[in-house]
Amino acid sequence: MDQTLVAIIACTPSGVIGLDGGMPWKLGIDLRRFKSLTMAGTLIMGRKTFDSIGKPLPGRESIVLSRSAPGTEMETPHLHWAESLDQVKSVAESLARPAYVVGGAEIYKLFFPFCTEIWLTRVWSAVQGDTRIDLPLDDFALFELSRHPQTDRDSVPTEFQKWRRKNSVPKM
Repeated sequence: MDQTLVAIIACTPSGVIGLDGGMPWKLGIDLRRFKSLTMAGTLIMGRKTFDSIGKPLPGRESIVLSRSAPGTEMETPHLHWAESLDQVKSVAESLARPAYVVGGAEIYKLFFPFCTEIWLTRVWSAVQGDTRIDLPLDDFALFELSRHPQTDRDSVPTEFQKWRRKNSVPKM
C-alpha cells in the first residue's frame, strides 16, 4: 500500500481484544478518541468486526475483507467489500483517504506488516476474552503516551499509545 496505514487497537496487556463478538470493557473515552482519529478516513476490517458494528460508521468509508463478499443485495453507501489484500489496496487507494485497520485479530495479523503506525489503547484490566492478539511492538518505537484514569464512563483505566515503525514498510 503506497499510502500510510495505521492499526488502531484496544487491548489488555495480555492481548485480549474481544469477548463474544464485542469488547469486554466500557470505554467512552476510547470511543470518542476513535471517532475523532478516524473521521473522514477509511476503516479496514473483517466481516466479524463489521457485523459487530452493524453498519458503516458515519463520516467514514468502510472496507470489509471477507472470503465471501455479498452480492449487490448488500450495496450500501460508504461500504466496500473486498475478497483479497489486492482488492483492499485498490479500493483504499481509490478512496484517497487516510486508512485505518480496525480489526479483528486475523485482519490485524494480516495487515501489521504494512502498517507504519499502531495507535494503541492499552486497557489496564485482567478481563478474560476469547479473542487475543500478539502485537509486533518490537518493530515499532513509542512516540506518544497519555494516561487516563477510570471514570464513571470508563470501566477501567487506559493509556493511549502511538507507536511508529522503526524500519521501512514492505509494499503490499
